[in-house]
Amino acid sequence: MVDRPATTPASSGGSAGPRLRGNLRQYGMIAALVVIVVLFEILTDGILLKPLNVTNLIMQNGYVLVLAIGMMLVIINREIDLSVGSVAAFVGAVTGVAIVNWGLPWPLVVVGALVTGGLIGAFQGFWIAYARIPAFIVTLGGMLLFRGLSMVVLQGQSIAPFPSGFRQLGSGFVPEFGAGDLHLVTMLLGLAGAAVIVWNDWRSRARRREYGLAVPAPQWFVLKAVAIVAVIGAFAWVLAVYQGLPIVGLVVIVLTAAYSFVTTSTVVGRHIYAVGGNERAAALSGIATKKTKFWVFVNMGVLAALAGLVFAARLNAATPKAGTNFELDAIAAAFIGGASASGGVGSVVGAIVGGLVMGVMNNGMSLLGLGVDWQQAIKGGVLMLAVAFDVYNKNKSK
Repeated sequence: MVDRPATTPASSGGSAGPRLRGNLRQYGMIAALVVIVVLFEILTDGILLKPLNVTNLIMQNGYVLVLAIGMMLVIINREIDLSVGSVAAFVGAVTGVAIVNWGLPWPLVVVGALVTGGLIGAFQGFWIAYARIPAFIVTLGGMLLFRGLSMVVLQGQSIAPFPSGFRQLGSGFVPEFGAGDLHLVTMLLGLAGAAVIVWNDWRSRARRREYGLAVPAPQWFVLKAVAIVAVIGAFAWVLAVYQGLPIVGLVVIVLTAAYSFVTTSTVVGRHIYAVGGNERAAALSGIATKKTKFWVFVNMGVLAALAGLVFAARLNAATPKAGTNFELDAIAAAFIGGASASGGVGSVVGAIVGGLVMGVMNNGMSLLGLGVDWQQAIKGGVLMLAVAFDVYNKNKSK
């Protein structure tokens, strides 16, 4: 089921306990992200939130955030996709050959790469949705297949460099109009984003009141709106004092807004949650469960291709080792962000928060000089805590 806001208003007479449990899943990881940011900000003597480091953090984790969105939908459907890293590597390899070796125009190649990702997703989705082969088996085969094909395409060597226009996708910034020290376009985008979120929240509140449903008390709505504007405004300011919003950051924001709308406000989104929650019941209610599952994997293929393009553009090269462990990062981000292992629960915003938790931990531990072994161990512990939290919530709701 969709993660919903708390339904018990302060004025309804409900106790604090149920309200707290209702909000815990929705806001727990956001609170955890804030705690982790503050912790590493202190431990790194203020380096973590320096404009340059924040910009690098976005660029370094852009591909994970893109993958996390698609992986969240897959997990909501009670499936898994182990092939996304290899698909990203294969698409990056084909892109490198097409642009560098064949000299094709990069915009045309980008479109072709996204179509290729969609076709790969359709190939795997067919076996999963219609042939009823477990996704674990199909995507494990895809992981090996496309990793091998990327080695074949690149013949074991890296291909570089890419044209500057293509590189902007991974390392460019949103253009500025003017010559001031502050990147005004970034500030305007930040304030516009905050206004849209608050307006959407207000509309949701008004709809709930219209249908006679419980809503949070007005003071909590105002407090939440002020917090949203303050946090997004501060984030935009940090980016604006450096070079502005990275293009990959803009891509992630657009994807997050679009997928949040689709999953929460459209019939397609409701079908995805319904299939993940109870596939048999969804089929009996007339939902085309196989078709829904098939398109979820097509979507995952397209987003894996986009992640491969972003990574290749940032690296300025197509390499055989690209995409290594991407699938693990995406799966971890989705689970940390609130996805349920039993399907039907999760949100796109949660996946982004989970990806940011992973990114901040990676960045913070690297700044502290922590070894890769300890970094892996700590991230594994956080993932296990997230799954334990999911199980705890499920048991409490029974």
